[in-house]
Amino acid sequence: MPGAPSDESLIRQAQRGDRAAFDELVRRHRDRVYAVALRLTRDPDDAEDALQETFISAYRGLGSFGSRAQVSTWLYRIATNRALDVINRRRAASSLDADDAPQLRAGGDDYEQAALRRALEGALARLPEDFRVAVVLSDVAGLTPTEAAEVLEVPVGTMKSRVFRARAQLAAMLREPTNLDAVQ
Repeated sequence: MPGAPSDESLIRQAQRGDRAAFDELVRRHRDRVYAVALRLTRDPDDAEDALQETFISAYRGLGSFGSRAQVSTWLYRIATNRALDVINRRRAASSLDADDAPQLRAGGDDYEQAALRRALEGALARLPEDFRVAVVLSDVAGLTPTEAAEVLEVPVGTMKSRVFRARAQLAAMLREPTNLDAVQ
């Protein structure tokens, strides 16, 4: 949208107390932050909690935001931390195993797409947390390896390795025969 203020400009306005500027940042980034939280938590309610906590934390941390990172990178770092906090609280409060965890809703997908989505979500859930976070930041949030490394505060090489290994493990898991294959 021509003439729209940049994220950095909105941050500076919000730092000066302009609530409308912060609301615009929320509108711009809400969907992608939610997507990251949903892929990490694997539960729409938990993702919504992480989303709300992300923007509350961002609002409270406006004064500490510097121009060292892009606004989106800063928000993804907060979202990742809040999503992991939600996961840890859920684990502490519940002894549910992974099979009992709520699944993503397919919402209008045909049967094959819904089955593929469930298979991918199941495979993501089986990845080690470091790999799952890396691949979500890379493939869902669309961050570059440099940006994702900044979010996770790890070297770029470590980020690239985690994404590579996560994708390889996902591919192997998705090639595994399922119980459905035996029925067909």
